[in-house]
Amino acid sequence: MSAYVRYLDFLFHMFFLARYCKLLEENSFRGRTADFFYMLLFGSTVLTGIVLIGGMVPYVSESFAKIIFLSNSLTFMMVYVWSKQNPFIHMSFLGLFTFTAAYLPWVLLGFSVLVGASAWVDLLGMIAGHAYYFLEDVYPRMTGRRPLRTPSFIKALFADEAVVVARPAAVRFAAPPPEEVHQD
Repeated sequence: MSAYVRYLDFLFHMFFLARYCKLLEENSFRGRTADFFYMLLFGSTVLTGIVLIGGMVPYVSESFAKIIFLSNSLTFMMVYVWSKQNPFIHMSFLGLFTFTAAYLPWVLLGFSVLVGASAWVDLLGMIAGHAYYFLEDVYPRMTGRRPLRTPSFIKALFADEAVVVARPAAVRFAAPPPEEVHQD
């Protein structure tokens, strides 16, 4: 892979990291820092396990040996989780075509293949993201059990965050006091 393609791939992954990490933090994980950390820890563990086990499989090990850093896969995992939690948002890719967010990981995978980057990196992120999404969102709805409950020792590492919503000064949410009511 040429240096230009690696640089372009790196820039796209950093953009995805900044954008979708922020969207996950502000929406799905608002006030739940420990849960967000646990998602990243889960993803890192799954990705490391896949690469270690995949490195032992005879025909696949050569592809996994070329993966040096898993940060791009972890970034792609966050994109996948965000797209699964927001499947109906309309998006545009480079202004060329529009699609819904449910297809975002596949569009980005296609772009990575188009520029000559390894598809394995993005596929690993999709696998880890799907494992998290299934165990956190789908499986609990099916069975009523939640296997990815954040452990209490991780919650103890992070302070409880109260979600604060700013209220503009001129807006009132209750009826005005009797002395301010004007009668004509």
